[in-house]
Amino acid sequence: MDLLAAMRIYVRVVERGNMSRAARDLAIGQPAVSERIERLEQHLGVKLLRRSTRVVSCTDEGKLFYERCKQVIDAADEACAAVSQQDPALRGVLRIAAPQGLGEIVLPRILLGIREQHPQLNIDLILNDQMVDPVTEGVDISLRLGQLGEGSFIARPLGHVRRVLVAAPAYLEQYGLPDHPDELIAHPFIRVMGLFGDDMLRLFDEQKAPISAPVSPALSVSHWRPVYELLLAGAGIGVLQEPVCAEAIGSARLIRLLPRYTVPGFELNALCARPIPSRTRVIMTVLEREIPAVLDNFTADYTAPSAARKTRPIKPTPPVAGDPNV
Repeated sequence: MDLLAAMRIYVRVVERGNMSRAARDLAIGQPAVSERIERLEQHLGVKLLRRSTRVVSCTDEGKLFYERCKQVIDAADEACAAVSQQDPALRGVLRIAAPQGLGEIVLPRILLGIREQHPQLNIDLILNDQMVDPVTEGVDISLRLGQLGEGSFIARPLGHVRRVLVAAPAYLEQYGLPDHPDELIAHPFIRVMGLFGDDMLRLFDEQKAPISAPVSPALSVSHWRPVYELLLAGAGIGVLQEPVCAEAIGSARLIRLLPRYTVPGFELNALCARPIPSRTRVIMTVLEREIPAVLDNFTADYTAPSAARKTRPIKPTPPVAGDPNV
């Protein structure tokens, strides 16, 4: 049995989560993939995969074997690259995990550039706002916002993702423009689940002093896009990452609130496992160069229309914000 070839097949099956998809990637038949995995399990004397009708998942032994296989395959590719005029390190599949907003708005143009430069490199982009450890979860690069926690990964800073407090002009015309953090409690607050769970919005004033302002949660969703759409529709106030709302602010479809105060943003880091293979190192270099520049381009024009900034008393809030059970 060609053990290295079998390991490559096994890694592709694990990363694709399905033998049929792995077979298409490898340009071989699905029965051949299944047969090679079975022979590999017989050779090792352990069960590597749990099979169902549509997906496969790793056993504990399978997870460990996958991690070791990745190291062996990367080392083999490094050895080939060292003596070859070709560059096999930029072939195959590179798996990148990223937060949802960043992955949907910031990364596509960067990944397009990578594909144009390295057409034989296939990229799997996995969007997940949870912490993804590249050492334990089988990705080559994990882009993460905020606190990183513990792990044996290498972290490289990629910049800062700003956040802004916004509302639609139509909402502000009806319910008034808050002028101080204490006034935010009078407005329905739209949020992504897992954020502002204590019903407090942290801010910094012009002197960088921290302030905690109470808010009235009205709607909580699991993805930033419904928050964005609800805010555009005038459902209340909310916080968005700057890349996802800069265009709407620039076109005055959303208005930045409390411009003398700043919502703390998130530090962005790229995580990868040790040692860093050549292929991953090349892509990391691109991300370190491109992402900060793209983030800077999302800085919005926060000049709001004068009509939205007229001083007016705060009108009664929509009923949902005053419901103590919300």
